[in-house]
Amino acid sequence: MKKHILAKTNIFICIIIIIGYLITSFVSYNSNHTMLKKDIEHISDLSSESIYHKIDSLFTKPINISLTMANDTFLIQHMKNENALTDDANFVKTITDYLHAYKVKYNFDSVFLVSTKTKRYYHFDGIDRILTKGNPENTWYYEFLNSKNDYSINIDNDEAKKNEITVFINCKLKDVNKHIIGVIGVGFRIEHLQELLKQYEKNFNVKAFLIDANGTLQLSTNISGYQKQKLAQNKRYETLLPKLMKEKEESVSFWYSEKPYSGYLIRQPLNTIQWQLLIDRDTAQLEHSMHQQLGIGFAIILIVIILVLGVITYIVRKYNKKLIHLTLETEMKHQSIFQQQTEQIYETIYEIDVTHNCAASEATEDYFYSQGIPRKTPYDESLKIIAEKQIKPEFRAGYLAVFDPAHILQLYEEGVTSTQYDFMINNGNDSHYYWMRITVKIFYWDDDQSIRMFVYRQNIDEEKCKELFMKKKMESDSLTSLYNKAATRSYIQQKLMQNIDQYYAFYILDIDNFKDINDAYGHAVGDEVIVSFANILKNQFTKDAIIGRIGGDEFVALQAVASKQEAQAKAEALVNIYHNAKRQGLCHYTISASIGVAVTIHNLDNFDSLYHNADKALYEAKENGKNQYRLYEK
Repeated sequence: MKKHILAKTNIFICIIIIIGYLITSFVSYNSNHTMLKKDIEHISDLSSESIYHKIDSLFTKPINISLTMANDTFLIQHMKNENALTDDANFVKTITDYLHAYKVKYNFDSVFLVSTKTKRYYHFDGIDRILTKGNPENTWYYEFLNSKNDYSINIDNDEAKKNEITVFINCKLKDVNKHIIGVIGVGFRIEHLQELLKQYEKNFNVKAFLIDANGTLQLSTNISGYQKQKLAQNKRYETLLPKLMKEKEESVSFWYSEKPYSGYLIRQPLNTIQWQLLIDRDTAQLEHSMHQQLGIGFAIILIVIILVLGVITYIVRKYNKKLIHLTLETEMKHQSIFQQQTEQIYETIYEIDVTHNCAASEATEDYFYSQGIPRKTPYDESLKIIAEKQIKPEFRAGYLAVFDPAHILQLYEEGVTSTQYDFMINNGNDSHYYWMRITVKIFYWDDDQSIRMFVYRQNIDEEKCKELFMKKKMESDSLTSLYNKAATRSYIQQKLMQNIDQYYAFYILDIDNFKDINDAYGHAVGDEVIVSFANILKNQFTKDAIIGRIGGDEFVALQAVASKQEAQAKAEALVNIYHNAKRQGLCHYTISASIGVAVTIHNLDNFDSLYHNADKALYEAKENGKNQYRLYEK
């Protein structure tokens, strides 16, 4: 009978584990796959946009410069005299000097001019060659002359520069009658473009290609248009080409899966150069890794099942042999330890079985039940309920972290046998919070080989209030009750570090002519002026602002603002308020303020930099007649 029960228990546990694994694996796989696709789409789209703008920027300059040269009246007029001055060295020097000037000014790798009359190829270094028909190296020239375009782009070897592969921008040079008298242009090495594409392939794992309207591969990280390779020759894209080449004026993006290839593909038109940018993110390896991970997970779960069944079988058989449980002896031992620990405290105590995540005694069960927690609720769930109902919100995360079962077990493994946490709590029936200290003593319980802890609750409200009162007193200025200099600096620095995305305005306020008032009416009146000034200042800022007195008649304030304009408006309002403040009493004097303002920049400021900048602005305000503000500007 017992064997049947054990077998049924093992089968039941196996079924639960397998079902749980299948459900979590299915959900996890779909979730990860969806997130992965979104990340790939996002990164690919950003890469496409970035490469597009960089290539557009890279080509715009040489195109514009080539068109500028093609419309240069000086050059057009000079070339009209070519036939008459063919052998004139000065004629040739003028052209090469002209080309060389553009080469030096814009740092091009090549600047050239081809005459339609003489077929001379003028280079910035001199006359390179005569472009004859029938020579494959000159095909680009004659094809361009026969085209309707005013400019074109081609990738070719630069015969004038040791046949280095170069991107050429070719423009037609026309006379006043619109007759073509030459082809002029610039060139730059293909390595510049290839290096750009390699950076994106390395940093973002995307492959980038440039193709022309005919599907010829003009450029990739290892291929140039000089090789005249068609995209259709690549097996990966031969079935995708119709989808890629339709609607060439608009961007296209889609997922594809043609075994053994899969990925995400983007085609972006480059209107400036009449090419197309392809961005391809190969996902075959990622999908293979995810499937492999599923297989590894299934193998691990089988091992876990075997281990769990072995442990369960061992435990059940062990405890089936214990027919007589020594209840009395265990209870006496428990009461003895409990009594010893109780003598050390003066409030509530309860015991937790950390290993089994439950209350270790009936008294502890009763305590949790009195707090509105159902009996047999796991200890970690009880913690969450108490935190939600009774612990002040700002202390909940710390409370849960300190007394979490996993944390207690970790402390015990590290040799720590006690810990404590101070927080604010209410009794669950009202909103009044008071300070509580919980101290735990961690120990090993030999009878069931578990880790347990005694939990001591101690009301420390009076002690904590005194401590906070003394802290406030130490941080406050005795005359104005504002923060003193040290506290002001500490709290401002802390706020800047904790809220790095927030925009802040930092104000330094100085009482104008305070020394004159102090000398004329005495220190008592001077103190009265400072107190009055501080009270007005406190009323002009929200509760979350930090306000302090950092010198005799010098005050600072830090306030979150939405913009620089809001900071200026606040400073102007402060100047007006102090200027219009009425003095009541026997002594007649006026109060005004000079204010320096600095705002945070790129979240890189600290107290010292803000104070330094605002102090410069304050000095400018005083130099310009006082009773005004100045904003620090770089």
